[in-house]
Amino acid sequence: MYQTDHYEGMIAETVVIPGHNGDPIRAYYARPLGAGPFPAVVLIHHFPGWDEWYREATRKFAHHGYLAISPNLYERMGHGTPEDMGAAARAAGGVPDDQAVGDIAGAMHFARGQAYSNGKVGVFGTCSGGRHAFLAACRAPGFAAVVECWGGRVVMPPEQLTANWPVAPIDYTADLPCPILGLFGADDRSPTPEQVAQHEAALKQHGKQYEFHMYEGAGHGFFYYDRAAYRQEQAVDGWGKIWAFLEKYLSV
Repeated sequence: MYQTDHYEGMIAETVVIPGHNGDPIRAYYARPLGAGPFPAVVLIHHFPGWDEWYREATRKFAHHGYLAISPNLYERMGHGTPEDMGAAARAAGGVPDDQAVGDIAGAMHFARGQAYSNGKVGVFGTCSGGRHAFLAACRAPGFAAVVECWGGRVVMPPEQLTANWPVAPIDYTADLPCPILGLFGADDRSPTPEQVAQHEAALKQHGKQYEFHMYEGAGHGFFYYDRAAYRQEQAVDGWGKIWAFLEKYLSV
């Protein structure tokens, strides 16, 4: 619990890490100053891109005592504004799942390898990043907790499968090695409440440890304070659930 006499300090910077196939990719990295050891969280950006909201969220995690790293999953699209790179990713049909998982695994290994890490790494994502967070936890061994916020296309009908997204993430549920927290809006259309129910049913079927919360009066992206979708009450409650969940599973 934060106290007014606590020392505060952090460093935040862009770093270059090995991603999928060893490709160098940029990541935004923030950490508390001090010897630690600190738990770590990999933050997976949404379809709009590797943007300012994700940099703020990365620093928010560092403020709460985590080594926080957000890799640029659109690195290979080139460079420009986050909006331009998000548009390029959409035009390309999204990044390939194998590539995304490799980049996220690279961020996990970077964070765990720091001298001030406690060895435990969680993964957090919103929107497409929520999908990627679940997918990476299932396919990249080593995550100790998942926070999936309104992850669209975890549940995918066959007609949505593509060369980039050949397998619906829900089909990897049996491989999930760690607890998952899911936050969703009842007014969302991707995922719909029905798709969230399918997601939950798969977790139950495979005996996974999970905690799902469905927020009434909220839709897609209800954490984003700079957008009309923002819902203050639901967002504040959701952040509280995130801190409690990660404290439970990532602290020593």
